[in-house]
Order: sequence, then structure tokens, then C-alpha cells
Amino acid sequence: MASPSIKGPGEATAPTGQDVSLLRIGIIAARWNGAIVRQLVNGVLQELAVQQVPEFFIDVEYVPGSFELPYAAKRLAARDFYDVIIAVGVLIKGDTMHFEYIADAVSQGLMRVQLDATTPVVFGVLTVLNEAQAWDRAGGAPVGPDQLQDSDRVGDGRNHGVDWARAAVELALLDKKERSESRWGARAKDRYLEK
Repeated sequence: MASPSIKGPGEATAPTGQDVSLLRIGIIAARWNGAIVRQLVNGVLQELAVQQVPEFFIDVEYVPGSFELPYAAKRLAARDFYDVIIAVGVLIKGDTMHFEYIADAVSQGLMRVQLDATTPVVFGVLTVLNEAQAWDRAGGAPVGPDQLQDSDRVGDGRNHGVDWARAAVELALLDKKERSESRWGARAKDRYLEK
């Protein structure tokens, strides 16, 4: 029997049975490392379909690279239309400090957007040491898994876009529930229902 993985988001804590048919999801994706990013975005879209989020409430926009993701997320959040934003990018470490600067800026920027705009932003940015690791986390390279070295195979070969989509639905539903309850106020809601 295989031992359960400790990685990944685990079981969703969002209220079950909630209607996802009106969830509006904005996806922003980097064109840099485009083949890997597109495979991750496909994983997001496939899982959103499984979750029964209508395709016409899902928008996908592309930006040049991961560094531009926070700006694009801020613009989407400012529209006050989306229930959640998923930022998708791939950063692969090179020989210089550039990777560290970009990874830190993107992480901080996306966190700032979600805190300032109060729109959940899912961090779908892979930060990996090499291209093989990125492909492994995108569900496998198109050339086949036999092209990956065992030392590169630190992930489990699943598309992490699936996890990001699940997290997005969970956060959007929790946010909708919280907004609904705070609009009513717990006491006012109880009084109204007693009548």
C-alpha cells in the first residue's frame, strides 16, 4: 500500500453542495515558458469543468512573463467582477540571481493584491530548479516521462493546475459565504428568520 502524500492542498474545506454556476474566475498566465504554462492552464480549465464552473464565466488573459502577473492580477481585481483570480507562471532557476528577485517580487506582489483588493488570488507559479521539474509538475513533458531523470522527478507527475483550480473554487465559495453572512449579520439574520 502506497503511503499518502503529504503534499498538496488536502481535502477541501469549502461548504459542500454550494452552487458554482455563477462563480466568475479570472486566470492570468505568463507567456514566458509558454508550453509549460499552457499545460498548467489546461489543467486548471479541465478541473474547473469537472467542478462544473461554466466556461463562459472563466476568462484567461496572458501577460509577457511572471513578473507582470501581480500587475495583471491587480487590474482584474479592480474590475470587481471576479470571485477569484488564478495567477499561472513558471520560473526556472538559472545561473544568476534573477530567479530569486523575480520569485520574491511575484510572491509579494500577488499577496499584496489579494490583501489590498480582498479578492482571493491563487498562487499558481512554479518555482523550480530546472525545466524537467517544471514539466513534472505540469503533468509530464510532451516528449514522455522517460525523458525525465530520476533526480529531477521530485513531484508526483500530476498537473498542479488541478490543485490551483480546486483551491480557487474553495476560496471563491468561502468568500461568497463570508460576504453573504457579513451582509446580513448573524444577529439580524437570526431575528429575520424567527419571524
